[in-house]
Parts: sequence; structure tokens; C-alpha cells
Amino acid sequence: MVELKTEENIAEIRRAGRVLAKVFIKIQKKIAPGISTQEIDNWIKSSVEEYGGSCAFFGYRNYPANSCISVNEEVVHGVPSLNKVLKEGDIVSVDIGVKLGRYCVDAAVTYPVGNIDRERKKLIDATRKALELGIREAYPGNFLSNISCRIQRYVESCGFSVVRDLAGHGIGQNIHEDPEIPNYGRPDCGIKLKKGMVLAIEPMVNVGNWEVEVLSDGWTVVTKDRSPSAHFEHTIAILDNGPEILTRL
Repeated sequence: MVELKTEENIAEIRRAGRVLAKVFIKIQKKIAPGISTQEIDNWIKSSVEEYGGSCAFFGYRNYPANSCISVNEEVVHGVPSLNKVLKEGDIVSVDIGVKLGRYCVDAAVTYPVGNIDRERKKLIDATRKALELGIREAYPGNFLSNISCRIQRYVESCGFSVVRDLAGHGIGQNIHEDPEIPNYGRPDCGIKLKKGMVLAIEPMVNVGNWEVEVLSDGWTVVTKDRSPSAHFEHTIAILDNGPEILTRL
């Protein structure tokens, strides 16, 4: 069941979103060749706590880290490790959930590590733009499937594919709530969007085929063909006049 949030609820979520936005503003300076994903994860934990929040992913379904950090062909849920060291030309997706008070927010950004090739730059740009276009569809009275359809059509027009086994989601007091928000689908079907919905929209885009698999750690999702993947995400609220991005200052 989709829970509609009140203005007071959204104000609380907005405060959590500001914490996460501040962390993302700072984190870009940490992304460089030679740093391990564990070092980034440690920094995320201390930064979130400095702003009064907590890392919502830690312990969720027994997840062992504070954030998900996924490199190159890793789509999502990459587990930070001292042995996973970034190198020039990589791309790295950082996915963070923050809880502040009663409410959670969730966002992700894919960063270049130093200089990257043209294909990976195009992939990052396309995924970021797909999220932006999907968010534009999040207004009262529109079909939820139009978010999904808009993302898929744009991504495929760029020559890439959207992951079909994973989806965006509602969010609130729990990190994952109804409704599920696929990144593909037919337009004008399913539920209609309403004021008070709070959604985490998150296109996951592959250079190659859309198929994925989970590694032996039980968490890390990778592209089946091992092509690079990018991931962008924002938590938004649907208001009378359309979407408000809560995880951006």
C-alpha cells in the first residue's frame, strides 16, 4: 500500500535530504585514483553522523557497510572493501541512504575517476539526464508508468539499456516502501501519482545488455556481459505543482 505523506512528514524528509545533499557535495573531492572504497565508506559514515544523521543501509537485511559503492561493471550494492582501490579511468557509483529522526532518504551519483573514455562519459551523462526526465513526469494525476517509460525511451535512444531486475521505490520511515518504480515499461498504465507520494527514482543504465547477476558475496550486482554501468538517484516528493527534489540543496 502506498503511504501518502503530510506536509509535516515531507518537511522532516526534506531535512534528511539536506544532510545527504551536503555529503554528496563534499564527496566528489574524495573520488580519486588510489583511494579504496572502504575509505570512502568510512568517510561517508563520519560525515553523515557529523550532520546528525545515521546511515540507513547499515544492517538493512544484514547489509555489512554504510553505503553501496559500485565500480565499472558493478551496477549497485557494491560492498566497500580495502582491496577495491579506484584507478584512473574507472567510474564509481556511490549510493547512500540517510535516516534523520523518523524518516529516510536515498540518493546515488556516478563519478568519473580521473580521465575517463568517451563511452563512459556518455553513459554517465545519459543516466543523469534519464533521471532528470523521469522526475519531470512525477506530477499529480500522471501515471507512474510514464516515469518508467520516459527513462527507458531516453536511455535506449542513447544506445544503452536499462536494468530490468531492479527498480526505484517509495520511501519514508522505511528505506524501501511501495510503490515499485521500474525503469522501463508501457506508458499510461498502472497507478496514478498523487500529492504526498515520496519516491526514490533511480535509473540504472548499462553500456551493453540489460541483464545482471549477483556475485558470490550475495550483494554486488554486476552486468552479465561485464559492460560498464551507471546509477543516479534522487528522493522526490510529489506536491501540488509537481516534483520537489529533496536530496539536492
